[in-house]
Amino acid sequence: MHPIDMMVTDYNCEYLGLSRLCLMESAGKSLAEEVGKIAVYTFSKPVKVIIFTGSGGNGGDGFVAARYLLNRGYDVDIYMLKENIRSPHSKTNLEILLSMKPRLSRLNIYNLKTLEDINNCELACSADDEYVIVDGLLGTGIKGNLQANIRRAIEIINESKGIKISVDVPSGMDPLTGEVSDLAVIPDYTISFHKIKTGVRNADEEVVGGLVTADIGIPFEAEYFVNYGDFLRLKNRDSKSHKGNNGRLLIIGGNKDYSGAPAIAGMAAIGAGADLVYVAAPEKSAEAIKSTSPDLIVKSLEGDRLSLNHAEELLDLSENVDAVLIGPGAGIDGDTSKLFNVLVSKIKKPIVLDADALKQVELKLIKNREDIVLTPHLFEFKSFFNIQNDLKVDIDSYDFKKVDENITEFQQITRQIKGSVIVKGQYDLILSGNKFKINKSGNSGMTVGGTGDALAGIVTSLLTQGLTTFDCACLGVFINGIAGDKAYNEKGNGFSATDLVSYIGSVIKDGLC
Repeated sequence: MHPIDMMVTDYNCEYLGLSRLCLMESAGKSLAEEVGKIAVYTFSKPVKVIIFTGSGGNGGDGFVAARYLLNRGYDVDIYMLKENIRSPHSKTNLEILLSMKPRLSRLNIYNLKTLEDINNCELACSADDEYVIVDGLLGTGIKGNLQANIRRAIEIINESKGIKISVDVPSGMDPLTGEVSDLAVIPDYTISFHKIKTGVRNADEEVVGGLVTADIGIPFEAEYFVNYGDFLRLKNRDSKSHKGNNGRLLIIGGNKDYSGAPAIAGMAAIGAGADLVYVAAPEKSAEAIKSTSPDLIVKSLEGDRLSLNHAEELLDLSENVDAVLIGPGAGIDGDTSKLFNVLVSKIKKPIVLDADALKQVELKLIKNREDIVLTPHLFEFKSFFNIQNDLKVDIDSYDFKKVDENITEFQQITRQIKGSVIVKGQYDLILSGNKFKINKSGNSGMTVGGTGDALAGIVTSLLTQGLTTFDCACLGVFINGIAGDKAYNEKGNGFSATDLVSYIGSVIKDGLC
């Protein structure tokens, strides 16, 4: 499992009502159980357990495990290399241990603040092999050179003759790649929670030891429902960045009768963080879009509708942006269809196909592109994939079999392409290959015209910021739905797409906090 996916899942458990403090308790208990099994298997008598902790969540797992190990009769020493505990849940569990005074259990906590403290600890000074050593220093891994005190602690762990157990990832190892930039703990066992990290799974056994996966009670739904944890995928903006560094996109749409759709998509894209949004539209539509907002850079195209005559001009514009949205407000027309099919064949930037583009682009032209996102409602979905039966999104159910069969049916259809598909509905389905997620944000007021255009603008904006198409699709529908919920709370079912767009920036701000 990718490390970021595990972090997202942890956070999303909160929104199912399962707190991260509960997860830490479960992880610590599971860790203690596995340590106990290994200790009994290895030694014929009670031995001391030494737990190394840092500032993060894995140190907190160690604090919890200490309580359970003490109850099993073990002597436990905790070697803290960081006094400033970053994780609030770890801090809570440390405070529980510190509140156990007068001390009635065999627990000692040592703050190893200096290299001298580390060099003089019991483990460094003992040649005994009758220890179980738990590595909870850097569970999420690290890149680059280690701090001197962490490096020395890892050396002492590796030099010890005791049994070594790493929590989640051996400290010093990159959890994604399994690479070691400087130095890493070489454990006899690595205990992972829920699922094994990608780097640990791919690493050789001699650098991770025996692998143990502990179930800590995370439900499947936490992995498959989109929620605020998915904001962890979105990078914070570099304070030194300049205009254009945070995304440039092009919207191609509109005709003589429709200008609102590309304008709404453009404003939504700005709300979602894009620096520069270009809108290319036929003359009358372009004039209307210009009057909508001075924030949009509008390119007027000759004529009343998009046509093949505009292909060269639009291809040139696409060269200077990071992503392209095709379709909003374009209308259905033979010449427009020819243009769209040329564009998807020749534009080499990530593309979002929405609205009228979905009715005119040929599936065979985009099936092998991984950088495509489709944003259809059910009718558009059936039309694009040429589905003749009475297919519907029917997942609002406690019936596992019914939900499973419905999602599987959609997966079998969307596997025809390599990109990502958002099927808009009461619950949005996001699909890509074997992957899927469900979005439950949003409300019945979002049947108002333009909310789909806002979604397309958000997804395109996210595409300019370095996310995968699947992550853009998942986060985009969630942001759009939460913005719709805020608009509903303010105005009820009378809110407009423009009202929704006005909340996009604050939704993302809240998500990144």
